[in-house]
Amino acid sequence: MPVGPVALVFTFLFASLTACSTPDSSRQAPPAPEAATGYTAKPGWATERFAVAAANPLATEAGYQILRAGGSAMDAAVAVQMVLTLVEPQSSGIGGGAFLLHWDGAQVTALDGRETAPAAVDETLFLKPDGEPMDFQQAVVGGRSVGVPGTVKMLEQAHRQYGTLPWRDLLLPAIRLAEDGFEISPRLHGLLASDPSLRDNPPAAAFYYRPDGTPWPVGHRLRNPALAQLLRNIAENGSEAFYRGANAQALVRQVNEHHNPGTLSLSDLEVYAPRQRDPLCNLWQQRYQVCGFPPPSSGHITQMQILGILEQLSPLPALDQGLPSADFLHHYTEAARLAYADRAKYLADPDFVPVPGRTWNSMLAPEYLKQRAALIGTRSMGTAEPGEPGPLPVAFASQPAQPEYGTSHISIVDDQGNALAMTTTIEQAFGARLLNDGGTGLPGGYLLNNELTDFAFEPRDDQGRPVANRVEPNKRPRSSMSPTLVFNAAGDQLLASVGSPGGAAIIHFTAKTLLGMYGWGLDAQRAIDLPNFGSFNGPTVLEAGRFPASTVEALKARGHQLNETEMTSGLQAIQRTDSGWFGGADPRREGIVMGD
Repeated sequence: MPVGPVALVFTFLFASLTACSTPDSSRQAPPAPEAATGYTAKPGWATERFAVAAANPLATEAGYQILRAGGSAMDAAVAVQMVLTLVEPQSSGIGGGAFLLHWDGAQVTALDGRETAPAAVDETLFLKPDGEPMDFQQAVVGGRSVGVPGTVKMLEQAHRQYGTLPWRDLLLPAIRLAEDGFEISPRLHGLLASDPSLRDNPPAAAFYYRPDGTPWPVGHRLRNPALAQLLRNIAENGSEAFYRGANAQALVRQVNEHHNPGTLSLSDLEVYAPRQRDPLCNLWQQRYQVCGFPPPSSGHITQMQILGILEQLSPLPALDQGLPSADFLHHYTEAARLAYADRAKYLADPDFVPVPGRTWNSMLAPEYLKQRAALIGTRSMGTAEPGEPGPLPVAFASQPAQPEYGTSHISIVDDQGNALAMTTTIEQAFGARLLNDGGTGLPGGYLLNNELTDFAFEPRDDQGRPVANRVEPNKRPRSSMSPTLVFNAAGDQLLASVGSPGGAAIIHFTAKTLLGMYGWGLDAQRAIDLPNFGSFNGPTVLEAGRFPASTVEALKARGHQLNETEMTSGLQAIQRTDSGWFGGADPRREGIVMGD
């Protein structure tokens, strides 16, 4: 591959970085609902001109060096994602999909790189012969759960629109790290040790584990020649090197020849296209425009329903000794029950389902939210029923609850006024547990997603009414990813970029951070540090060990069924200050912020 001046800079910088880097065990923290492994305070990072926040220090460093070399926020995001494929393989990568919100100083663009269902599937994909839904783990492992990956093609399109540096230079940091190796962090080691299924995939077992079945130890330098070769091909030939040729053939073969096979075809890969959608921007507190992703993401609508219902109630209660009070938690979780009830009934791929009242904003209309807020009383409702935000030509059934898993988030602002929030995923930790070598025949590669398990396993209810988010050919599964950009009320000045991994809890994590920054006046780091909480239209969920007994008892007295558990978010946030930017990274994970 020809090496230009920018590439030469990266060659030197990453050789130095990998030679001296030792991942900090204090930063380990896998995304909920994966196992939690620690909580370490982080200071927050002040910068003047630009900033990049990502879930792994090596990925953050890649984005930082791109920005220092004159690259745009979009250039940096490409570099960050490619490095995350290597160093955080359990959470995201080129085998998955992503939602990108981009601000170019004048307008917000929403690029949908979500995976799609193969053309040959039908709504019975996750039903057993007796008509009952599969066990989740039975459905996840293997080719059945793999959707058509969207990340590479979406990033390529976004780079054409918003990139400044050559595409090939943006992949060089990941290529160098894949060739030279990176040290396995405590977090990755712990997740490899605890995963019950990855060892069953022979390529993954040979790559991530020793012959005795134990994962490579912390600090082991892991080289990935297969990924390096595939990324070199993508650097030179663009997304065609992923969606056609040797990689496409290897991907289809692995999915369809598994003992739990899928129906992926070469045609599915060839015809995949990212979608540019209209972002949803909604006024909050009469002071802020909050912009987020429309369906097939459920994140923005559900988040803004919660925040909008809260606005209809009493003024936001102050923090109680630095923590959310019982009064606040009662109102918040009741609002969440109402919002998640609507989510379960209405939100899915808009190319396949009608929109209530012909506009998603029907679900965020002040009058509708006022009606919903009126249902909140002094005692918990336990489980909420969906509302009626607008007429629909179809009588949908609500989707039964089922597991949703983790992701990764990237927030970046550059010195030209461009910014982005990108949430990216392969779904459950290590995805479908299939390591693909890209047709290279070399050790290593990238992991395939299990994104199809984000569809409803049960496509219809007992009355035969369809679930909006049921499996259909070429459909995009509903997501909770909530990349968020915050602006002033006029919408012409960016104030923050926020997002998190965490499955269905992503919505609560981002909402908490917005409340922290713009409700309680905290900086981004202190807002992220706040304990997590929420409800998914069932029990009230509190982050274990973070709330006093008095708060717990006060909620129980109001009829709340409580579940205290690990809620291991992976928030990243960058917030405007008088002197530039201030970034925060979740103490529950290993991410950092860098900038000048």
